[in-house]
Amino acid sequence: MLFGRNRILILLALVAILGEPASAGFRRKKYENPISKDTQQPDKVLFDKAVNDIEHGRFEVARLTLNTLINTYDTSEFLAKSKLAIADSWYREGGSHAWAQAEAEYKDFKLFYPTMPEAAESQEKVCLIHYKQMEKADRDRQQAMRAEDECRLLMQEYPNSKFAPQAQQMLRNIQEVLAQGEYKTGMFYHTKGSYPAAANRLQALVDQYPLFSQADESLWEVADSYTRMGDRFEDKAAAAYSRIVKDYPLSDYAEAAADRLKEMNRPVPEADPVAYARMKYEIENREKAGMMSHVLGMFKHSPDTRTAAKSGTPAMAAVRPTLPLSVPAALNASAAGGVSDVNAQVVTDSTALDTKPDARQNPPAATGGSTGAAPAAGASGSATPGPAPDGSAARTDSSAAASQLPPPTNHTPPKSKKKLNKKKEAAPQATAPQASTASAGTTSTDPQPPSK
Repeated sequence: MLFGRNRILILLALVAILGEPASAGFRRKKYENPISKDTQQPDKVLFDKAVNDIEHGRFEVARLTLNTLINTYDTSEFLAKSKLAIADSWYREGGSHAWAQAEAEYKDFKLFYPTMPEAAESQEKVCLIHYKQMEKADRDRQQAMRAEDECRLLMQEYPNSKFAPQAQQMLRNIQEVLAQGEYKTGMFYHTKGSYPAAANRLQALVDQYPLFSQADESLWEVADSYTRMGDRFEDKAAAAYSRIVKDYPLSDYAEAAADRLKEMNRPVPEADPVAYARMKYEIENREKAGMMSHVLGMFKHSPDTRTAAKSGTPAMAAVRPTLPLSVPAALNASAAGGVSDVNAQVVTDSTALDTKPDARQNPPAATGGSTGAAPAAGASGSATPGPAPDGSAARTDSSAAASQLPPPTNHTPPKSKKKLNKKKEAAPQATAPQASTASAGTTSTDPQPPSK
């Protein structure tokens, strides 16, 4: 009987704890920006009542009280504190809707009171709003990108604030998550054989986020992608290997990268002492994952930032996308002398869409070869230059020859044997004499895909 009564009491206690509202967790949390002035002014009384409501989780009542203060005492000395308290009440309430309201209130506070010390705190709260809503690396990155912009803005506008060191570490954590997403995308391209896209993604990743925990592995994959694209990209592959040896000397890929440079007859650079000290500090201070972290990690909403850098200056510039090598240089407007066939024209005739179905009213001009007049041999611009004046043979410029080659393909052709067999069955059969001639002295074996 006693045991049953104790069990009932325990169940009632659990129900009371689980049934307690979420706002009750703020009851013991004091308000960060109280007014210490001891006075019985009516506006001060209203402010103290609103602060008490915020501390006890009565956010809606607190906002009504603060709005009464603002509308009644428009010249009060506590006006700025009241506007900040309204934003804090939305921030403490939590949730996507409340945080959106809090961000708008914090932005208004910065706009009206930019010189107050609480302006830096308002920007820090805006950064935290997006930081808390940040998704994992393989999910939507919108909140992570917003958090990066807001934390970078805090460090630029308030570099001497007490919130600047915390914002700097949050920026490192955010950029770790963004870099992890780019790394997954680059490795997806590398695995499927799209080496130009993989090299473009991973190279831009390392250039933008050099503090990324897998930057050395990204550079290794960059070098491997350039190597698989042919010998004309050997310089880019060597540059990636050299950067591993120099900027990531304690990496697991440093020794292998040095060996590759020796095989390519390239100089092996010395390790940067600053980079060596930074990597040593990161290895010694990196937080290790617990036993249950991998199991519980799949149920967490927020990303894992344990591998983020603890030192170094985070990237303060926005990401600028680059073009992969599979895109012809002539289509890039920034290329020297690059001309694109994409143009724009103002149409003055309103009936042009009805009378002229072809949208390209001015097709590109014909090339020089279409006129039928071949250029004279040895003339300027000829494809077959004459002998040099001193009688020596014309030397071939390797860089010019490489520029004339077609760009590397972004997708490898299928190598499946099943697809090749389907192609063979769909092709028309050869005539009898040709088939007998082709089969003489040969064996009828299916074509094998090229070995990797």
